[in-house]
Amino acid sequence: MENQGLPLLGDKFPELEVKTTHGPKSLPKDYKGKWFILFSHPGDFTPVCTTEFYSFAKMSDEFEKLNCKLIGLSVDQVFSHIKWVDWIDENLGQKIPFPVIADELGVVSKSLGMLHPGKGTNTVRAVFIVDPEGVMRLMMYYPQEIGRNMEEVLRSLKALQTSDGKGVACPANWPNNELLGDQVIIPPASDHESANERKGMENSYDWWFAYKKL
Repeated sequence: MENQGLPLLGDKFPELEVKTTHGPKSLPKDYKGKWFILFSHPGDFTPVCTTEFYSFAKMSDEFEKLNCKLIGLSVDQVFSHIKWVDWIDENLGQKIPFPVIADELGVVSKSLGMLHPGKGTNTVRAVFIVDPEGVMRLMMYYPQEIGRNMEEVLRSLKALQTSDGKGVACPANWPNNELLGDQVIIPPASDHESANERKGMENSYDWWFAYKKL
């Protein structure tokens, strides 16, 4: 199975017809006007993946509040997904509210670089955050052995939406940055006059490093 390599940030999400536990869907068309997060897992009925699905499901309302849909994926068949989702509900008491793509032929996985040649045919743990225009804005890849941090996925979504909506940048660990707290970074000066005005300005370390409260 040929791996077509990694997509690039800013690329359009490829147009794909997929089979899911919630029926057939067209990506990204069915999610136009909404953010969506596509996350892959190596396989159904595996411990780390089960903990991840449980965590994503527990936090699904928080993503919904941000106009964002969750979509799972692996190369397992749809009936395997259905049985696994039922198992999580019956044994762990958590319903899985989002669809899970059955990428049996690896079409989605190949187009998004989710098949590692050294790991057989299982998908790696990938996360793609896609904006309402169908543009890929953030990508994270994890090895099979390491579960993801869903709080970081949620934080990244909030940061992207804040950056887009306010025209600012978000510092490290935002909104709990060690220097700036929950403040955000304003764009650097674009000319010499503006740069001089920034020097000594309140909420400015220098002409290229100024910040503000939202």
